[in-house]
Amino acid sequence: MATKAIFSGFGGQGVLMMGYSLAHSAMSKGYHVTYLPSYGAEVRGGTANCTVAIAEEEIASPIASEPDYLVAMNSPSLFTFQNKISSGGVIFLNSSIVKELPNRSDIDLCAVPCVDMAQDLGNSRVANIIMMGAFIRKTGIVTSEIYLKSLETIFGRRKKAATEINHQAFAVGFDYLKD
Repeated sequence: MATKAIFSGFGGQGVLMMGYSLAHSAMSKGYHVTYLPSYGAEVRGGTANCTVAIAEEEIASPIASEPDYLVAMNSPSLFTFQNKISSGGVIFLNSSIVKELPNRSDIDLCAVPCVDMAQDLGNSRVANIIMMGAFIRKTGIVTSEIYLKSLETIFGRRKKAATEINHQAFAVGFDYLKD
């Protein structure tokens, strides 16, 4: 198994945290992982993306040529990365913001209105965690238990309110893609 994903959006949308949390949870499961962040000098409001590669064996390069997954949190991310996704791959689209659709018919599309869903929860900052719930549900790379435990480790257990809202947000995204 070798899986590669790109997470992309504006700085401040939690894009780098999405990739980092996936990498952390995959390491917790025992996989080899690379995490390669990239962001503009502006940080908040500028472009940000990261690549995560996950495999059972050592990973030779952190570069994700033809990744399996793209999480596009804004329109520029969709336009920049959609043609890099391998045929049969999946694009997760933040449909609260991105109104355009990919111009490819050989990929699967998961449109998740994660910003709207976060606002419904009363915390617009958890849109990325909602998207990760949908991502984990669709990909099955790690279990929800492993992912949530990794989030607690990353954010620290001292902030009970943050843990609670992250668990709620993850569940909303996870349940959004119920079959």
